[in-house]
Amino acid sequence: MTTTLRALLAAGIVAGSFGLAVAKLPPAPPMDDKAKAAAEEKKAKDAAAAEAAKAQQARAEDRVAARYIAEQKAKGKTITPQMGPTTVAAAAPAAAKGAAPAAKGAVAPAKK
Repeated sequence: MTTTLRALLAAGIVAGSFGLAVAKLPPAPPMDDKAKAAAEEKKAKDAAAAEAAKAQQARAEDRVAARYIAEQKAKGKTITPQMGPTTVAAAAPAAAKGAAPAAKGAVAPAKK
């Protein structure tokens, strides 16, 4: 019982000291125009990198689906690709920009 009480007391002291230390920290200085421009540039670079990664992921998914369809075709099975729910959501922004939507989706095996 006393061990639990000591542990709770020690935890309370640690939490209280941490709160006190955080409260004494000075506020962050405001960003100047140069820092704001650098932050915007970093944000644009990150968005471009994320878009490139998304496009690379879509190409990889298309390659895997094409390979699967080819393997099943070699076995004599007919496969019909079906569009997944994410394809519609991904195609909407691309169509708004005037680009052709990427054709990707889940591949469902054909019924025998």
